[in-house]
Amino acid sequence: MAVRPIRLFGDPVLRAPAAPVGDIDEGVRALVQDLLDTVALPGRAGVAAPQIGVGVRAFSYNIDGDIGYVLNPRIVELSGEPVPTGEGCLSVPGLWHDAVRYPHAKVVGVDLEGRELVLEGDGLFAQALQHETDHLDGMLYLERLDPATRRIAMREVRESDWF
Repeated sequence: MAVRPIRLFGDPVLRAPAAPVGDIDEGVRALVQDLLDTVALPGRAGVAAPQIGVGVRAFSYNIDGDIGYVLNPRIVELSGEPVPTGEGCLSVPGLWHDAVRYPHAKVVGVDLEGRELVLEGDGLFAQALQHETDHLDGMLYLERLDPATRRIAMREVRESDWF
C-alpha cells in the first residue's frame, strides 16, 4: 500500500467526528495497511484515519517498535491522576506543549476479522490511545491545553511556515 500524506491543522476532516467503520471490506483492509505504513516512519507514535483524509474510526500506533491498529475504538477506562504531559501532533508540526492526560488508558475496538481487540497501557501508550481517540472525535490536542498555553500554541500555528 502506501505512506499517505498527513493532513494539517485547518483541514476540515480533522474537526469532524469520524464515522464508524462498517463492513470490513478490501477498502478497509487497504486503509489499515496505509495507516500501518504511515505510522511506521521514524518518530511517529500514532496516526488516525482522519489525519490521512479518511473520516472513519480507525487508527494505528507505533510505540517502542510495537506497531498495530484498531477499528472503531472507544475508551473504556482512564485511570490515575491526570498530569500535564509533553505532546506533539503530526497534524500540527513543530509544536510541543503539555496536554493533560491520564497515565493509564484502555481502548476496546475490533480487528480486521471483526474480533474484539483490547489495547491497554501506561505512559506513552496510554497517551497515544487518548490522543488518537481524540482525533476520531474531531479534537486536536491543542484543545486540551490550558487557556494561556493554547493562546501561545495558536500564535505558533499562525506564525508557522506550513499554516
